[in-house]
Amino acid sequence: MTIATTNPVNGQVLKTYEAMSDELIDSAIERTDLAYRQLRGTTIEQRGRWLTTAADLLEAERDEIARLMTTEMGKTLAAAKAEVTKCATACRFYAGRAAEFLADEPADAEAVSATRAFVRYQPIGPVLAVMPWNFPLWQVMRFAAPALMAGNTGLLKHASNVPQTALLLEDLFRRAGFPEGAFTTLLVGSDAVDRILSDPRVRAATLTGSEVAGRSIAQIAGRELKKTVLELGGSDPFVVMPSADVELAAQVATTARCQNNGQSCIAAKRFIVHTDVYDAFAEAFARHMSALRVGDPMDDGTDVGPLASERGRDEVDAQVRDAVDKGATVLCGGEKSSGAGWFYPPTVVTDLNPGMRMWSEEVFGPVAGLYRASSYEEAIELANGTSFGLGSNAWTRDPQEQQRFATDLEAGAVFINGMTTSYPELPFGGVKNSGYGRELSAQGMHEFCNIKTVWVGEGVATAGAGAHSE
Repeated sequence: MTIATTNPVNGQVLKTYEAMSDELIDSAIERTDLAYRQLRGTTIEQRGRWLTTAADLLEAERDEIARLMTTEMGKTLAAAKAEVTKCATACRFYAGRAAEFLADEPADAEAVSATRAFVRYQPIGPVLAVMPWNFPLWQVMRFAAPALMAGNTGLLKHASNVPQTALLLEDLFRRAGFPEGAFTTLLVGSDAVDRILSDPRVRAATLTGSEVAGRSIAQIAGRELKKTVLELGGSDPFVVMPSADVELAAQVATTARCQNNGQSCIAAKRFIVHTDVYDAFAEAFARHMSALRVGDPMDDGTDVGPLASERGRDEVDAQVRDAVDKGATVLCGGEKSSGAGWFYPPTVVTDLNPGMRMWSEEVFGPVAGLYRASSYEEAIELANGTSFGLGSNAWTRDPQEQQRFATDLEAGAVFINGMTTSYPELPFGGVKNSGYGRELSAQGMHEFCNIKTVWVGEGVATAGAGAHSE
């Protein structure tokens, strides 16, 4: 695979890179392992100062970093600026909360016949991060910030179409003061991942990406007995019940579907609407989707930029064409641009059935599938009728329904009367084919810690001393 920056607005290749040789990969792993031996001996306070400096740099250089991301993968400049700011916020969050999250947790010493007993959180070593292009800064930061604060080091294999953002991240942490090699970017293709993860110096891996990539990483890690966290695809439901504010739900649905040009794992993709409000929602939704402006992502007035690759745009179009050919109805959009760039209009498709690709596949673009449900039970059946389980949305002002949705939706997150998003304060991850493990919050930091039991006795001989039981 070519490692290159290609502007999705016009398809122009701006910069290319040679993949690293085996020798360079080995040297990078060695540097990262040496950095781990140094970093794990530093204090939480010192690491916090470095991470705070990284946040300062992100904020000072926000506009420049945002323009780079927009150039590499096509998100609107406004969205890119917001992404930089979110990364700075996450750095400050972990810098400020790591001491709390990593503090020794006392246990019931008397119950385990000890004078003292507690749990201690310690780093495990270099962690390989295999990351996607759609949020090229945030996807990495939500792993890197807690991992570095815990005392781990990182090896980044980023998507091959965002190499400059990948290199920027390595430079960011170096300039912030972290030891040389604490965070290292590997300019390699996916064929190098097996070799890297098999190296005994690499202790774990985290991946955000496709099911295929997740299965591959899990197989390698299983063979090597290494911990993994996987955040894979999603086909999130957005359920609208009769008590909902339909106009507000339609407005939020438009943002939820078209955020990041529709290229988000946690974007709402399947809109399941109770029949009592279906017609009103469909009209409002199509109206709001049609009003979005598609164009140059550098322009302030643009709502939806191009998809990140020609292949991705053509795949979205093929999914829509398949549905239409099999009887689906397009309420708006549905035709890819014939001009330069990889643009696709905001699209709403209804009259879907299980024989269509859109019914079971994730659509990674600004295309919404609209479904009618006659009852709460049918809405839940449709919502859970997928192999994915990342995020979910439910719109209802009925307190009993809110409680039921919170329990019944099969997903890593349930957002009621709001749009699914990620926060440093809340754990993030999925179930079913959307992966396992969690990022963010204290849980995300602990994923790559040795959760060590410490038992302390009096050290005085007593009757029965030396007895052993497992």
